[in-house]
Amino acid sequence: MAAKKEAVTFLGLLNDIKAKKFAPIYVLHGEEAYYIDRLEEAIVQNALSPDEQDFNLNVFYGADINDMRNVISVCKQYPAMSKYQVVVIREAQVVGKINNKGNANELNQLKHYAAQPLASTILVVCNKNGAIGGREFVDAIKKNNSGIVFRSDRLKEGRPMELAALEYIKSLGCTIDEKALSMIASNVGNDISRLYTEIDKLKILVKDDNRITPELIERNIGISKDYNNFELEEALATRNAKKAYEIINYYEKNPKANPTVVTVSVLFGYFSKILIYRTMAGKSQDELLAALGTKSPWRVKKIGDASRYYTTAACVNIISWIRECDVKSKGMGSRQEASALLRELIYKILNS
Repeated sequence: MAAKKEAVTFLGLLNDIKAKKFAPIYVLHGEEAYYIDRLEEAIVQNALSPDEQDFNLNVFYGADINDMRNVISVCKQYPAMSKYQVVVIREAQVVGKINNKGNANELNQLKHYAAQPLASTILVVCNKNGAIGGREFVDAIKKNNSGIVFRSDRLKEGRPMELAALEYIKSLGCTIDEKALSMIASNVGNDISRLYTEIDKLKILVKDDNRITPELIERNIGISKDYNNFELEEALATRNAKKAYEIINYYEKNPKANPTVVTVSVLFGYFSKILIYRTMAGKSQDELLAALGTKSPWRVKKIGDASRYYTTAACVNIISWIRECDVKSKGMGSRQEASALLRELIYKILNS
Protein backbone atom coordinates (compact mmCIF):
# COMPACT_ATOMS: atom_id res chain seq x y z
CA MET A 1 0.00 0.00 0.00
CA ALA A 2 1.28 3.47 -0.89
CA ALA A 3 2.14 5.73 2.02
CA LYS A 4 -0.57 8.26 2.81
CA LYS A 5 0.48 11.81 1.93
CA GLU A 6 0.33 14.31 4.76
CA ALA A 7 -2.22 17.09 4.39
CA VAL A 8 -0.88 20.50 3.44
CA THR A 9 -1.20 22.84 6.42
CA PHE A 10 -0.91 26.61 6.59
CA LEU A 11 2.02 26.62 9.01
CA GLY A 12 3.82 23.79 7.22
CA LEU A 13 3.50 25.65 3.93
CA LEU A 14 4.51 28.97 5.49
CA ASN A 15 7.63 27.43 7.04
CA ASP A 16 8.68 25.91 3.69
CA ILE A 17 8.21 29.25 1.97
CA LYS A 18 10.31 31.04 4.61
CA ALA A 19 12.98 28.37 4.08
CA LYS A 20 12.81 29.21 0.34
CA LYS A 21 11.55 25.73 -0.56
CA PHE A 22 9.31 26.87 -3.39
CA ALA A 23 6.95 24.92 -5.60
CA PRO A 24 6.50 25.96 -9.27
CA ILE A 25 2.74 26.43 -8.78
CA TYR A 26 0.56 27.26 -5.76
CA VAL A 27 -3.22 27.04 -5.84
CA LEU A 28 -4.62 28.76 -2.74
CA HIS A 29 -8.39 28.41 -2.50
CA GLY A 30 -11.17 28.32 0.09
CA GLU A 31 -13.30 30.37 2.46
CA GLU A 32 -10.60 31.75 4.80
CA ALA A 33 -9.09 34.73 2.99
CA TYR A 34 -6.48 35.39 5.70
CA TYR A 35 -4.46 32.25 4.94
CA ILE A 36 -4.55 32.95 1.20
CA ASP A 37 -3.40 36.56 1.59
CA ARG A 38 -0.64 35.70 4.04
CA LEU A 39 0.77 32.87 1.92
CA GLU A 40 0.74 34.99 -1.23
CA GLU A 41 2.56 37.77 0.63
CA ALA A 42 5.11 35.30 2.05
CA ILE A 43 5.86 33.84 -1.40
CA VAL A 44 6.49 37.28 -2.92
CA GLN A 45 8.60 38.54 -0.01
CA ASN A 46 10.74 35.40 0.26
CA ALA A 47 11.23 34.78 -3.46
CA LEU A 48 12.00 38.38 -4.45
CA SER A 49 13.79 41.28 -2.81
CA PRO A 50 12.06 44.69 -3.02
CA ASP A 51 14.33 45.67 -5.94
CA GLU A 52 13.68 42.39 -7.76
CA GLN A 53 9.93 42.85 -7.46
CA ASP A 54 10.05 45.84 -9.82
CA PHE A 55 10.95 43.59 -12.77
CA ASN A 56 9.93 40.10 -11.67
CA LEU A 57 6.51 40.41 -10.03
CA ASN A 58 3.48 40.21 -12.32
CA VAL A 59 0.02 40.48 -10.78
CA PHE A 60 -3.15 39.66 -12.74
CA TYR A 61 -6.72 40.16 -11.55
CA GLY A 62 -9.34 37.62 -12.56
CA ALA A 63 -11.79 40.14 -13.97
CA ASP A 64 -9.09 41.54 -16.29
CA ILE A 65 -8.01 38.20 -17.78
CA ASN A 66 -9.63 37.89 -21.23
CA ASP A 67 -7.29 35.20 -22.49
CA MET A 68 -5.33 32.88 -20.20
CA ARG A 69 -2.72 32.43 -22.93
CA ASN A 70 -1.40 35.90 -22.07
CA VAL A 71 -0.77 34.79 -18.49
CA ILE A 72 0.87 31.57 -19.67
CA SER A 73 3.12 33.57 -21.95
CA VAL A 74 4.33 35.63 -19.00
CA CYS A 75 4.87 32.45 -16.94
CA LYS A 76 7.21 31.15 -19.67
CA GLN A 77 9.43 34.21 -19.57
CA TYR A 78 12.73 34.13 -17.65
CA PRO A 79 13.41 36.41 -14.66
CA ALA A 80 15.49 39.57 -15.03
CA MET A 81 18.58 39.54 -12.81
CA SER A 82 16.87 37.27 -10.29
CA LYS A 83 16.56 33.57 -9.53
CA TYR A 84 12.76 33.68 -9.74
CA GLN A 85 9.89 35.61 -11.19
CA VAL A 86 6.52 35.46 -9.44
CA VAL A 87 3.22 35.51 -11.32
CA VAL A 88 0.12 36.04 -9.19
CA ILE A 89 -3.49 35.57 -10.26
CA ARG A 90 -5.77 37.25 -7.72
CA GLU A 91 -9.55 36.75 -7.61
CA ALA A 92 -9.30 33.60 -9.72
CA GLN A 93 -12.94 32.89 -8.86
CA VAL A 94 -14.00 35.44 -11.48
CA VAL A 95 -11.58 34.43 -14.23
CA GLY A 96 -13.40 33.90 -17.53
CA LYS A 97 -16.75 35.33 -16.44
CA ILE A 98 -16.39 38.21 -18.87
CA ASN A 99 -18.16 37.74 -22.24
CA ASN A 100 -20.13 34.81 -20.83
CA LYS A 101 -17.18 32.47 -20.86
CA GLY A 102 -17.08 29.54 -18.44
CA ASN A 103 -14.89 30.23 -15.44
CA ALA A 104 -13.59 26.66 -15.17
CA ASN A 105 -12.81 26.40 -18.90
CA GLU A 106 -10.65 29.52 -18.84
CA LEU A 107 -8.76 28.36 -15.75
CA ASN A 108 -8.34 24.91 -17.25
CA GLN A 109 -6.10 26.35 -19.95
CA LEU A 110 -3.45 26.40 -17.22
CA LYS A 111 -3.38 22.58 -17.29
CA HIS A 112 -0.99 22.74 -20.24
CA TYR A 113 1.41 24.94 -18.30
CA ALA A 114 1.04 22.72 -15.20
CA ALA A 115 2.28 19.74 -17.23
CA GLN A 116 5.69 21.39 -17.62
CA PRO A 117 6.09 24.61 -15.61
CA LEU A 118 9.20 26.75 -15.81
CA ALA A 119 11.48 26.15 -12.81
CA SER A 120 12.32 29.84 -12.49
CA THR A 121 8.65 30.92 -12.35
CA ILE A 122 6.46 30.71 -9.27
CA LEU A 123 2.78 30.86 -10.26
CA VAL A 124 0.37 31.70 -7.42
CA VAL A 125 -3.36 31.30 -8.09
CA CYS A 126 -5.58 32.83 -5.37
CA ASN A 127 -9.24 31.79 -5.35
CA LYS A 128 -11.26 33.15 -2.42
CA ASN A 129 -14.83 32.45 -1.25
CA GLY A 130 -14.86 28.77 -2.13
CA ALA A 131 -13.22 25.93 -4.03
CA ILE A 132 -11.43 26.65 -7.30
CA GLY A 133 -13.38 25.75 -10.43
CA GLY A 134 -10.62 24.54 -12.76
CA ARG A 135 -10.68 20.82 -12.01
CA GLU A 136 -8.53 19.87 -15.01
CA PHE A 137 -5.90 22.41 -13.98
CA VAL A 138 -5.81 21.06 -10.42
CA ASP A 139 -5.69 17.46 -11.66
CA ALA A 140 -2.75 18.34 -13.94
CA ILE A 141 -0.83 19.75 -10.97
CA LYS A 142 -1.40 16.56 -8.99
CA LYS A 143 -0.64 14.26 -11.91
CA ASN A 144 2.65 15.99 -12.73
CA ASN A 145 3.55 16.80 -9.11
CA SER A 146 4.17 20.34 -10.33
CA GLY A 147 2.74 22.31 -7.45
CA ILE A 148 0.81 22.57 -4.20
CA VAL A 149 -2.94 22.85 -3.76
CA PHE A 150 -3.93 24.35 -0.41
CA ARG A 151 -7.54 24.44 0.78
CA SER A 152 -8.04 27.38 3.14
CA ASP A 153 -10.88 26.39 5.46
CA ARG A 154 -12.46 28.74 7.98
CA LEU A 155 -12.07 27.50 11.54
CA LYS A 156 -14.96 27.16 13.96
CA GLU A 157 -14.99 28.81 17.36
CA GLY A 158 -13.92 26.91 20.46
CA ARG A 159 -11.44 24.06 20.41
CA PRO A 160 -10.47 24.37 16.70
CA MET A 161 -9.32 27.93 17.39
CA GLU A 162 -7.48 26.83 20.53
CA LEU A 163 -5.61 24.17 18.54
CA ALA A 164 -4.75 26.66 15.79
CA ALA A 165 -3.49 29.12 18.42
CA LEU A 166 -1.44 26.45 20.17
CA GLU A 167 0.16 25.30 16.91
CA TYR A 168 1.09 28.85 15.95
CA ILE A 169 2.44 29.66 19.42
CA LYS A 170 4.64 26.54 19.31
CA SER A 171 5.90 27.51 15.85
CA LEU A 172 7.12 30.80 17.35
CA GLY A 173 9.05 28.94 20.04
CA CYS A 174 6.69 29.97 22.84
CA THR A 175 4.65 28.04 25.41
CA ILE A 176 1.23 28.72 26.91
CA ASP A 177 -0.98 27.12 29.57
CA GLU A 178 -4.61 26.00 29.15
CA LYS A 179 -6.09 29.08 30.82
CA ALA A 180 -4.15 31.57 28.73
CA LEU A 181 -4.94 29.57 25.59
CA SER A 182 -8.65 29.62 26.37
CA MET A 183 -8.52 33.36 27.08
CA ILE A 184 -7.11 34.11 23.63
CA ALA A 185 -9.27 31.70 21.64
CA SER A 186 -12.59 32.59 23.23
CA ASN A 187 -11.87 36.32 22.90
CA VAL A 188 -11.30 36.27 19.12
CA GLY A 189 -14.23 34.03 18.16
CA ASN A 190 -13.36 32.58 14.74
CA ASP A 191 -11.37 35.59 13.50
CA ILE A 192 -8.12 33.86 12.51
CA SER A 193 -6.53 37.14 11.42
CA ARG A 194 -7.05 38.67 14.85
CA LEU A 195 -5.86 35.47 16.52
CA TYR A 196 -2.47 35.53 14.79
CA THR A 197 -2.14 39.29 15.20
CA GLU A 198 -2.67 39.05 18.98
CA ILE A 199 -0.21 36.17 19.25
CA ASP A 200 2.41 38.07 17.22
CA LYS A 201 1.98 41.00 19.64
CA LEU A 202 2.45 38.70 22.65
CA LYS A 203 5.53 37.09 21.09
CA ILE A 204 7.26 40.49 21.10
CA LEU A 205 6.38 41.03 24.77
CA VAL A 206 7.27 37.65 26.32
CA LYS A 207 10.16 37.41 28.74
CA ASP A 208 13.23 35.21 28.37
CA ASP A 209 11.26 32.05 29.14
CA ASN A 210 9.05 32.68 26.06
CA ARG A 211 5.95 31.86 28.11
CA ILE A 212 2.60 33.47 27.34
CA THR A 213 0.77 33.91 30.64
CA PRO A 214 -2.72 35.07 31.62
CA GLU A 215 -1.12 38.16 33.21
CA LEU A 216 0.63 39.05 29.93
CA ILE A 217 -2.64 38.69 28.04
CA GLU A 218 -4.52 40.82 30.57
CA ARG A 219 -1.96 43.63 30.41
CA ASN A 220 -1.62 43.76 26.64
CA ILE A 221 -4.85 42.48 25.07
CA GLY A 222 -7.32 43.69 27.68
CA ILE A 223 -8.82 40.32 28.62
CA SER A 224 -9.37 39.89 32.35
CA LYS A 225 -7.46 36.96 33.82
CA ASP A 226 -10.12 36.59 36.51
CA TYR A 227 -13.30 37.11 34.50
CA ASN A 228 -13.27 35.12 31.28
CA ASN A 229 -14.85 32.01 29.79
CA PHE A 230 -12.15 29.72 31.18
CA GLU A 231 -12.88 30.95 34.71
CA LEU A 232 -16.63 30.60 34.03
CA GLU A 233 -16.08 26.96 33.09
CA GLU A 234 -14.09 26.47 36.28
CA ALA A 235 -16.85 28.02 38.39
CA LEU A 236 -19.58 25.94 36.79
CA ALA A 237 -17.44 22.80 37.04
CA THR A 238 -17.77 22.92 40.83
CA ARG A 239 -21.14 24.72 40.95
CA ASN A 240 -19.47 27.77 42.48
CA ALA A 241 -22.45 30.14 42.14
CA LYS A 242 -20.72 33.14 43.73
CA LYS A 243 -17.83 33.08 41.26
CA ALA A 244 -20.10 32.34 38.28
CA TYR A 245 -22.34 35.34 38.99
CA GLU A 246 -19.32 37.59 39.57
CA ILE A 247 -18.16 36.70 36.05
CA ILE A 248 -21.63 37.29 34.58
CA ASN A 249 -21.79 40.68 36.33
CA TYR A 250 -18.44 41.56 34.77
CA TYR A 251 -19.68 40.46 31.34
CA GLU A 252 -22.76 42.69 31.65
CA LYS A 253 -20.54 45.69 32.37
CA ASN A 254 -18.15 44.83 29.49
CA PRO A 255 -20.41 43.41 26.74
CA LYS A 256 -18.15 44.24 23.79
CA ALA A 257 -15.21 42.36 25.30
CA ASN A 258 -17.40 39.40 26.30
CA PRO A 259 -20.02 38.71 23.59
CA THR A 260 -22.76 36.33 24.68
CA VAL A 261 -22.60 34.36 21.43
CA VAL A 262 -18.99 33.38 22.17
CA THR A 263 -19.71 32.43 25.78
CA VAL A 264 -22.69 30.30 24.72
CA SER A 265 -20.53 28.53 22.12
CA VAL A 266 -17.84 27.82 24.73
CA LEU A 267 -20.41 26.43 27.20
CA PHE A 268 -21.94 24.23 24.51
CA GLY A 269 -18.56 22.69 23.76
CA TYR A 270 -17.74 22.31 27.45
CA PHE A 271 -20.92 20.50 28.51
CA SER A 272 -20.88 18.41 25.35
CA LYS A 273 -17.48 17.13 26.45
CA ILE A 274 -18.74 16.45 29.99
CA LEU A 275 -21.56 14.40 28.46
CA ILE A 276 -19.10 12.49 26.26
CA TYR A 277 -16.93 11.78 29.29
CA ARG A 278 -19.87 10.44 31.29
CA THR A 279 -20.93 8.12 28.47
CA MET A 280 -17.39 6.75 28.06
CA ALA A 281 -16.90 5.34 31.55
CA GLY A 282 -14.12 2.75 31.62
CA LYS A 283 -12.45 3.94 28.42
CA SER A 284 -8.69 4.33 28.17
CA GLN A 285 -6.89 7.66 28.39
CA ASP A 286 -6.06 7.56 24.65
CA GLU A 287 -9.71 6.92 23.76
CA LEU A 288 -10.80 9.82 25.98
CA LEU A 289 -8.21 12.16 24.44
CA ALA A 290 -9.47 11.30 20.96
CA ALA A 291 -13.17 11.57 21.86
CA LEU A 292 -12.71 14.92 23.61
CA GLY A 293 -10.60 16.36 20.80
CA THR A 294 -7.62 17.26 22.95
CA LYS A 295 -4.01 16.22 23.44
CA SER A 296 -3.97 17.40 27.05
CA PRO A 297 -4.40 14.79 29.83
CA TRP A 298 -4.85 17.79 32.15
CA ARG A 299 -7.91 18.85 30.15
CA VAL A 300 -9.36 15.33 30.34
CA LYS A 301 -8.87 15.29 34.11
CA LYS A 302 -10.62 18.65 34.53
CA ILE A 303 -13.60 17.47 32.48
CA GLY A 304 -13.66 14.26 34.51
CA ASP A 305 -13.71 16.25 37.74
CA ALA A 306 -16.61 18.37 36.43
CA SER A 307 -18.56 15.26 35.41
CA ARG A 308 -18.95 14.36 39.12
CA TYR A 309 -21.15 17.44 39.61
CA TYR A 310 -23.49 16.84 36.65
CA THR A 311 -25.51 13.73 35.87
CA THR A 312 -25.98 12.53 32.30
CA ALA A 313 -29.59 13.76 32.37
CA ALA A 314 -28.46 17.16 33.66
CA CYS A 315 -25.94 17.44 30.80
CA VAL A 316 -28.62 16.66 28.23
CA ASN A 317 -30.90 19.32 29.72
CA ILE A 318 -28.09 21.87 29.91
CA ILE A 319 -27.16 21.36 26.26
CA SER A 320 -30.81 21.88 25.33
CA TRP A 321 -30.93 25.11 27.38
CA ILE A 322 -27.72 26.34 25.78
CA ARG A 323 -29.16 25.80 22.30
CA GLU A 324 -32.32 27.65 23.33
CA CYS A 325 -30.25 30.53 24.71
CA ASP A 326 -28.20 30.67 21.51
CA VAL A 327 -31.31 30.97 19.33
CA LYS A 328 -32.97 33.58 21.57
CA SER A 329 -29.79 35.65 21.94
CA LYS A 330 -29.81 36.05 18.15
CA GLY A 331 -33.29 37.58 18.29
CA MET A 332 -35.33 34.55 17.36
CA GLY A 333 -38.38 34.03 19.57
CA SER A 334 -37.30 36.45 22.28
CA ARG A 335 -36.85 40.18 22.92
CA GLN A 336 -34.75 39.73 26.06
CA GLU A 337 -31.28 41.22 26.23
CA ALA A 338 -28.53 38.71 25.52
CA SER A 339 -27.02 39.35 28.96
CA ALA A 340 -30.34 38.52 30.66
CA LEU A 341 -30.62 35.30 28.66
CA LEU A 342 -27.08 34.33 29.67
CA ARG A 343 -27.80 35.03 33.35
CA GLU A 344 -30.93 32.86 33.12
CA LEU A 345 -28.89 30.09 31.49
CA ILE A 346 -26.27 30.18 34.25
CA TYR A 347 -29.04 29.96 36.86
CA LYS A 348 -30.48 26.87 35.15
CA ILE A 349 -27.08 25.21 34.94
CA LEU A 350 -26.25 25.83 38.59
CA ASN A 351 -29.63 24.46 39.65
CA SER A 352 -29.80 21.50 37.27
